[in-house]
Amino acid sequence: MNEEVKIPAQSQDDMPAHEHKMQPAPDFMPRHPGAAKLDGKVALITGGDSGIGRAIAVLFAREGAKVAISYFDEDKDAGRTKSLVEEEGSEALLLPGDLGDKETATSVVEKTVEHFGQIDILINNAAMQWLDEDLTELSEETLRRTFDSNVMAYFFVTQAALPHLKEGASIINTSSVNAFAGMGSLISYSTTRGASLAFSRSLAANLADKGIRVNTVAPGPIWTPFIPGTMPADEVEDFGSQVPMGRAGQPWEVATAYLFFASSDGSYYTGQTMHPNGGMIVGA
Repeated sequence: MNEEVKIPAQSQDDMPAHEHKMQPAPDFMPRHPGAAKLDGKVALITGGDSGIGRAIAVLFAREGAKVAISYFDEDKDAGRTKSLVEEEGSEALLLPGDLGDKETATSVVEKTVEHFGQIDILINNAAMQWLDEDLTELSEETLRRTFDSNVMAYFFVTQAALPHLKEGASIINTSSVNAFAGMGSLISYSTTRGASLAFSRSLAANLADKGIRVNTVAPGPIWTPFIPGTMPADEVEDFGSQVPMGRAGQPWEVATAYLFFASSDGSYYTGQTMHPNGGMIVGA
């Protein structure tokens, strides 16, 4: 059983925020020896520098994959993740840039293929969020930035990657419990996560005859840089205590869902969603 971790009040002024500033540090390390589930595979992970993305990168490396890590501008976190991947005996390629720009998204895919020769697994995970409790106060700039990061980037990266994905490839999109339950203080973010869910389901139907599987992971309250980067300091304290399990989840507990979908373990799954959310009951 994972022990409950006490989370003190804290906040950051950046979005994306930074993992190296968080106290306590998120727990991203895999719990089990690798079983070569991803030997010979190459994974492109957007938002792979920190949080859930870092946990995926390290777990995939332990399972034999090489990883391309796309991130916005969090160089220190990305460098740490690269070192962690290398400590697992694998290789990481760092690719900074704004994926809401189509040219950048296309370039990230092209650089991955140029470096590794292939892409077998695409993880669309990078996102941003801001509090927007009063819809009338939500600026057009923030709304467009949220959609560019959380929706347009998913389309752009996937469009660029599809010509390189062969039969047996896997696409996994990050959504959120908020796509199912909604969140009154995160209207724009929750809307974009609903879009990523619909994108997954539609794309799964579109690509099934090509042998490319598309699935979704919809996390609940997970201790990642999103939290101090979005919430007021006093609300960060004891984050996640409202769920039935009484605690926030850790990134390593979410990464295992991505491994299931990415590996042959999930070979009969497409258009499906996994819910690592501490016991919150939502629609499938």
